[in-house]
Amino acid sequence: MVYENNEVQEKNGWKYKEQKLAIDTGDRVNDVNIQQAIVHVLDNNGVEPILNNYTEELTEDTYKFLYKHMEKLLKSDDLKFAVFNEERNIVKETVKDCREWISDDFVELSQELAKQLFCIMKSNVNIEPAYLVVSCLITDQGPLIAILKMDYTDRFSHSIEFIENKVGIKLVKEGIGLPSSSSKIQKAAFIKPIRENNKFDLWIIDKKKRIKDDEDYGANYFSNSFLGCYEVMDNRTATKTFMNAAEIWTRSNVTEDAAKAEEIRSATKEELEVKDVINIDGIADKIFKEEPKVKEEFSTFVKGHGLEDEIKVDKRYVEKKLKRVRLKVDTDIDLYISQEAYKDPSKFEIKRNGDGSINMTIKHVINYIEK
Repeated sequence: MVYENNEVQEKNGWKYKEQKLAIDTGDRVNDVNIQQAIVHVLDNNGVEPILNNYTEELTEDTYKFLYKHMEKLLKSDDLKFAVFNEERNIVKETVKDCREWISDDFVELSQELAKQLFCIMKSNVNIEPAYLVVSCLITDQGPLIAILKMDYTDRFSHSIEFIENKVGIKLVKEGIGLPSSSSKIQKAAFIKPIRENNKFDLWIIDKKKRIKDDEDYGANYFSNSFLGCYEVMDNRTATKTFMNAAEIWTRSNVTEDAAKAEEIRSATKEELEVKDVINIDGIADKIFKEEPKVKEEFSTFVKGHGLEDEIKVDKRYVEKKLKRVRLKVDTDIDLYISQEAYKDPSKFEIKRNGDGSINMTIKHVINYIEK
């Protein structure tokens, strides 16, 4: 995913350089304009949500703050495609008429969403209190409703005291606030107009915190209980899932044979770089041709991550992920190498010794520094 240079845009009397995300699928958002936004307070320590009756004034600072969060979410590798469940759902029913998104009904629409999420939050103490930002966006993919759950963050300032002619500075907690634009939002949704011919209905980010009790209801409340949707696989997610599954299998099953592990990793990378569509069974056959049982185990494991046998490769994602190679050698050596250097035999070489071990050689070093 890369940035393109874009023309300067003007919004609410101020100029900004609009960022467009160059993504290789037509089903991702490339540019965004915020039309209106509203914020509600959902503190499950209280009895009721604090519902706003007015939309936000999109000043320069406010627009920048919201835009940076939207931009980060929409370019995230964690952004997933999703479809609403067939059953009746309050969120789906509330947003189904997109004409309300840019009308006076927007405030009421946002309040209904806030009430629904607050009811779910009240039922579980593990769900973090938050600000709920609801926004109407105009994008190259059409109008969208954005829902951002922005968990409380502590805000600190400082106090200066003079004690016996000496300066003392203390950190002072000023209360709670919104996460900064550099922070990552854990839960968000971007909802399209509901139409029968939609391949998908929304994009979601639903990061789940690791908790002691895996059965914790709060772990899946956003997508399951609030949005009432399920994830569907797109090219980027499928490519990412394949790469992760192949690596997990290799780490778990090839622990004492560095040569074989290198063969597996090189073969999977080559397939991803060369082909537009990869075949899991075909890759397994290429690597484990003489080991039918292992071949079947590899294929079954990788497909078990929700993948079909054939995957259309997201080339931009592959290019991004393979741009730099990180090698953890045994337990005490870390190497960071550019893909160009990794493939250049005059700079770096891996040689198999025939006993399961390999030699890694860094060649023709003219200069180096310690960090």
